[in-house]
Amino acid sequence: MPVYNRHNEVTALDSKPGTVDAHYFNVAQTALKHIPGPIRFKIPTLNHLDLILQEDAWIIVDRVLHDMPAAAWTDFQAKGRNNLHEAIPCEIRLYHFSARKVLKTTLDAMDEILHHSLAEEDHDKTVVEFPLKKDE
Repeated sequence: MPVYNRHNEVTALDSKPGTVDAHYFNVAQTALKHIPGPIRFKIPTLNHLDLILQEDAWIIVDRVLHDMPAAAWTDFQAKGRNNLHEAIPCEIRLYHFSARKVLKTTLDAMDEILHHSLAEEDHDKTVVEFPLKKDE
C-alpha cells in the first residue's frame, strides 16, 4: 500500500494542538514495527470509515468519498521521548464537521484490532526453550 498523503493536500476545517494517550501511541508504534505498513483497516462501528496508520500520521478516511480524510493525528512530538506513560503531543486535524465525534471510537477500535493482530503474530512465532542448568 502506498503512503497516503491527502491529509496534507486537503485543507482542514479545524487544526489544533492536542495529545494522544500513550497507550494508543505505544500500541500503534509496536504494530508499525511488526506489521509492514502503512496499516489500513475498517473501523467496525463506523460503516464507511477506515483508519490508515503511518509513521507520521494516523488518518481516518471515508471510503465512500474516495478516501477523503475525515480526521488525522499528525506531527507526533515523540522524538527524544524518555517515558512510555505520558501522552504524546500532536496536531489533530478535522476535515469534516462531525469528525470530533469519531476520534475516541476510532482509537478504541485501533487498540482492539492491533492487539488482536499482534497477539496472532506472537502466537505464530516458534518458541524455543532452553533447559536451565542446575548448579552442582
